[in-house]
Amino acid sequence: MKLGYNEIMIVSMYFNDIKDFINLEIGVKRFQGNMERFHFNPIPLNEYSRKLFPNIETFHIYNKNDKIFNDRRIIKKVIWYQVDYSTYLKEKEQGNICKNIEYTEEDRNKYGNIIPSEIKSVGYNCFYKCKSLTTINIPSSISKIGDDCFGYCSSLTSINIDNLQFVSEDRIFINEPVLISTEIPDNLQIINGKNIENKDINKFIIPSSITKLGYRCFKECSTLKSINIPSSINEIGDYCFHECSTLKSINIPSSISEIGCWCFYGCSSLKSINIPPTIINLRSGCFRYCSSLTTINIPSSISKIGDDCFGYCSSLTSINIDNLQFVSEDRIFMNEPVLISIKIPDNLQIINGKNIENKDINKFIIPSSITKLGYRCFSKCSTLKSINIPSSINEIGDYCFHECTSLTSINIPSSINEIGDYCFYKCSSLKSINIPSSISEIGDECFYKCPPLTTINIPSSINEIGYNCFGYCSSLTSINLPPTITKLGEWCFYGCSSLKSINIPPTIINLRSGCFEYCSSLTTINIPSSVISIGYDCFYECTSLTSINIDNLQFVSEDRIFINEPVLISTEIPKTLQIINGKNIFKKDINKFIIPSSITKLGFCCFKECSTLKSINIPSSINEIGDYCFSYCSSLTSINIPSSITKLGDCCFYECTSLKSINIPSSINEIGFYCFS
Repeated sequence: MKLGYNEIMIVSMYFNDIKDFINLEIGVKRFQGNMERFHFNPIPLNEYSRKLFPNIETFHIYNKNDKIFNDRRIIKKVIWYQVDYSTYLKEKEQGNICKNIEYTEEDRNKYGNIIPSEIKSVGYNCFYKCKSLTTINIPSSISKIGDDCFGYCSSLTSINIDNLQFVSEDRIFINEPVLISTEIPDNLQIINGKNIENKDINKFIIPSSITKLGYRCFKECSTLKSINIPSSINEIGDYCFHECSTLKSINIPSSISEIGCWCFYGCSSLKSINIPPTIINLRSGCFRYCSSLTTINIPSSISKIGDDCFGYCSSLTSINIDNLQFVSEDRIFMNEPVLISIKIPDNLQIINGKNIENKDINKFIIPSSITKLGYRCFSKCSTLKSINIPSSINEIGDYCFHECTSLTSINIPSSINEIGDYCFYKCSSLKSINIPSSISEIGDECFYKCPPLTTINIPSSINEIGYNCFGYCSSLTSINLPPTITKLGEWCFYGCSSLKSINIPPTIINLRSGCFEYCSSLTTINIPSSVISIGYDCFYECTSLTSINIDNLQFVSEDRIFINEPVLISTEIPKTLQIINGKNIFKKDINKFIIPSSITKLGFCCFKECSTLKSINIPSSINEIGDYCFSYCSSLTSINIPSSITKLGDCCFYECTSLKSINIPSSINEIGFYCFS
């Protein structure tokens, strides 16, 4: 069958990365222009990838931190991450769609005790201590009920459930295709107009219409001894059998592809379990405190094992592993093409029917069949001094060499295109590392607390440096940021106490909170005109910083330095600063600052804590006042907002304790949270 344009569009909708879209068009000439045919974004986008999808009309926001574009072509947004009901109503007014709506305690206080039909989940403590609640209807749309949702609802005697499945001694099971449950409220008497009839949980036959066992579905069903999971089910949710203390055995069918976090946590009677080869991920705490579990199998399909998966399995003496690679003093390495590992359980004696034979981790030769070093692969291998990474590997996973305290150097081959978050976190002996030009991003806290690291070369292929990436690299004296860098994460160089100078390229638009905080040896820095935001405490405790070079200086007050256009931003004057642009600082009265007409926005924290500011004229060129703009301006008595302004940011006039009057023009369509608090 020959794939046409429509078919390849459908296939590419399931791509996870922009590289897949690019490689498709490069590799198959007749599919060039595939991205141009999309009228929505099938993946999250950044500034670069947005240009590759020029015809988007509906913008999909998959995660809360996704970059949002509001260019003229986009007429509607689809929000996939969880939002509360209040947010949904606001988005609905603007013609947008929300796919995952939660009814929260705040929503209930505002909109009442009837759960709207659009709701997908009822939040934690939603009706907690709602003493006026006597009856409630739970619609079939609900796929999750939060903890203590109906706790201490002392007057709740009746519940109506659209899709009742079963009532046990402890819980009410409802809905499909996701089976969920809730604890039976203390004083409940009636369900669907009839007296409650509690049944033995062991007699519950899960119907074949169920495809997922939801969050905390059988949690604390203390009398559950065994249960049959039908082959219609493909996922077991987080905390599903959490603390089912009498559960002795369970059969997981091969239809299951995912087992949630803490799924069997505290199943203290569970002696054995079969993990089918369809499972690819054993999540955090999955079998923690399964104190009777004596043996378990780990199939070759597993590509990730979460934190503390087998923690406190005190009877676990034997493990069968389909694809064993190596056993060190600390960890068992297994599987391919993703190499993963687990910490050796405390009482383990047998692997694959043989006594454990521990080997020196430094003698482990990674086979060429491995293409990825998985999550926490070498985490806390405290005796690992060096390792050769073969060119077959293209990715190093999150926490891979986390706390490898003896690791002094590592060579990363050019085949690697991704280094995960926390990858070399607290590698306290790491002195040098090469980053090849195949890498485009350095993850969050990647080199956090690597104190011997004195220098690092960042190739021009890098465009992002993550949160706290070089935090507490106390021997790092210099670093060169290439002009390809577009993002420096929060606290990126926090505590780099030996860093003397750094050049910020003109591609940077945000200097985030704490970026250079406690860089006590930093003497000079440049701020390019591209910067539109400077976060909290960016230069806090930079006790040697005496000189700043600013491309576009606007004004220097007693407290702050104002810079750049069309977004006017500012930063607190560092305590030791003496020189700006080669001249001694000349501070002026903030009340004499005339905002130039080239400014279109007053940026984040622009006039924050300007305690002597009494009044200011905002020119009609400005259309937005950013978050915290005039917060803590304790002497500000009045302000005139021109009709050009359309938005007042969050906490804009927060703690303006002298503000007596303000005009809000009809042009304003958005007033942020706590604007006048």
